Amino acid sequence: MTTAPAPASTDLEPFRVELTGYAYRMLGSIFDAEDAVQETLLRAWRARDGFDGRSSLRTWLYRIATNVCLDLLRGRGRRALPIDLGAPSAPVAESLGPPAGDWIGPVPDTAVLPADPAELAVARESVRLAFVAALQHLPPRQRAVLILREVLRWRADEVADLLHTSVPAVNSALQRARATLAEVRGDRPAGGPGLDPSDRDLLDRYVDAFVRYDIDALVALLHSDAVQSMPPYAMWLRGAADIGRWMTGPGAECRGSRLVRVAANGGPGLAQYRSDPAGGHRAFSIQVLDVADGRIVRLSHFLEPDLFARFGLPLRLDS
Repeated sequence: MTTAPAPASTDLEPFRVELTGYAYRMLGSIFDAEDAVQETLLRAWRARDGFDGRSSLRTWLYRIATNVCLDLLRGRGRRALPIDLGAPSAPVAESLGPPAGDWIGPVPDTAVLPADPAELAVARESVRLAFVAALQHLPPRQRAVLILREVLRWRADEVADLLHTSVPAVNSALQRARATLAEVRGDRPAGGPGLDPSDRDLLDRYVDAFVRYDIDALVALLHSDAVQSMPPYAMWLRGAADIGRWMTGPGAECRGSRLVRVAANGGPGLAQYRSDPAGGHRAFSIQVLDVADGRIVRLSHFLEPDLFARFGLPLRLDS
């Protein structure tokens, strides 16, 4: 029997983006996903002499990545979006309250999406916030099975070999995972995979209204039952009217912001910089928009400046 040559570090690096996409779907956080992939590549490098070529290098790496993710998920509660954890808040609240919860976070498209146009459509839909949040309802092994089978299109026997289980066990796990996702996603606001070609100016109008802080114009772009959330805070709002009231009330501190367009979670996103009393603008939030039928149905504002570096953005903009 011939032994395959040990992979070099340069052989492993081309898998970073797809492994990050896999880990992000499993873990719900770009920070955790990057850590998991770094650990995967480190383990692979240390074990490179044990790679015998009986499976492909890609399969071997996914086996390691799956074990890393399962280790990270052991004993941990699920990540969520605020909409998952309680009733909507009143728009007259004086503040967002204390940070709370372990939330799903946004991800830049460049970190997780393939370059191949043939794979891009499915990959975009599978990193949408609602889908990633729904995945977190699954037990970790079911989550891995569903991602490998439904998103990455692995055969059942390949998944069974990776997870050291049987094909019937994989098929059973997939059926249970599908049933759970159908139940969970039935209660979520409908959102398309991005901007429809017939509504190419929707984001332009949103940016214009937000920068001018014309709340009437902004509310007109929202679906009547739109939702807005602001992790790391549990507070969230339902309804265009309530979102408008919040933005003219406690949210009015966003007046004078600047927005920079980004590609996040397979759709349109914006990096918001708030006015800084010391001058210029400072990083404030990454906004991810979900659109359906020519209206915005979900606004997710992630108030975490540490995310800006992941999107290749500075923490400050000069005047």
